[in-house]
Amino acid sequence: MQLTDGAHAAPNGADLAHIDTWIFDLDNTLYPSSSRLFDQVSQRIGDFIATAFDVDREEAHRLQKGYFREYGTTLRGLMLKHDMDPAPFLDYVHDIDLSPIAPSEALEAALGRLPGRKLVFTNADAPYAKRVMARLGIGHHFSDIYDIEAADWVPKPYPEAYARLADVHDVEPTHAIFFEDILRNLGPAAALGMATVWVRNDSAWASSNADQITPDYVTDDLSAWLAALPAPDGTGG
Repeated sequence: MQLTDGAHAAPNGADLAHIDTWIFDLDNTLYPSSSRLFDQVSQRIGDFIATAFDVDREEAHRLQKGYFREYGTTLRGLMLKHDMDPAPFLDYVHDIDLSPIAPSEALEAALGRLPGRKLVFTNADAPYAKRVMARLGIGHHFSDIYDIEAADWVPKPYPEAYARLADVHDVEPTHAIFFEDILRNLGPAAALGMATVWVRNDSAWASSNADQITPDYVTDDLSAWLAALPAPDGTGG
């Protein structure tokens, strides 16, 4: 799979007129990964584990990343292996400073041009998602947030999370497009028939499975990609 800057990047000629549902991941997708906002969440996950299990930071990091790789999220591993109550975990890890991100006029304008409904699909919880979206100034564009609780605590990339999203929100997958920064999370969406856009993240874990998953489109700039789409009336961006 070629993922050079030019590969699959230009949406101008994309045949997306059939799309009526635009589904977006939250972290490192609706805001740039370069903000390093999610680094705070990652740090707090490690802190939570270190305190909960009375282990040093090295062991906490090992558990954190091991559960993430095996179960899709660290929380999923904690729930399955240790019967962890998700509420205190989510409250703690999402208690972060949002100042590294700022309202995005470009994203606000680009989302406003899109026909159809917009959904957020996140492995985080809805209260945190609402805070981030409010900070970006884009919350009013979205009809709902499909969070980890709505997914019955089954995260991306488990296929049942995507199937449940389609069922709960009456999504016809072949009329939907999914935007995500973690490449492996695009696979189940594509398997359902959704178009996929990888919002490229420079972290190594975000590009794992690159030899197995080929997104329909790749971009380093979500706002610019959306802005370049043909207008709903077909007159261009």
